[in-house]
Amino acid sequence: MEQRVSLITLGVADLGRSRTFYESLGWRGQEVEETVFIQAGGLGLVLWGREKLARDCGLDNARGTGFGGIVLAHNVRSAKDVDALLAGAREAGATLTKPAGPTSYGGYAGCFADPDGHLWEIAHNPGFPLAEDGSLTIPDFGSL
Repeated sequence: MEQRVSLITLGVADLGRSRTFYESLGWRGQEVEETVFIQAGGLGLVLWGREKLARDCGLDNARGTGFGGIVLAHNVRSAKDVDALLAGAREAGATLTKPAGPTSYGGYAGCFADPDGHLWEIAHNPGFPLAEDGSLTIPDFGSL
């Protein structure tokens, strides 16, 4: 696994309130399907409903599970890379919380928890191309 984080997703209680907060700080985002994407240097910050984020990572109930509302994402170049990284994480002691599979956005992803319970999503998203150095650029959704 390369040493990088592609996306940081914050599970939020009120998407509109959170978007307004970040825009008040001068950050600009794009909302697509009840999800706000913000370019933050060479990575992306994503705002998404907390319960939806928990379910997407294989947690049926975020309450009482220790779910902190944050998921780190490591994007890769292929579905094969997703499978290989999830297998390597499991061998290293991670707990698979969501097996790899097709996503609603046309990609392929799975999730694991590290030994302290921090959640990682390993994803291949053809709509979020990676530069040679692994940095991610959020596309202009207005031009799609």
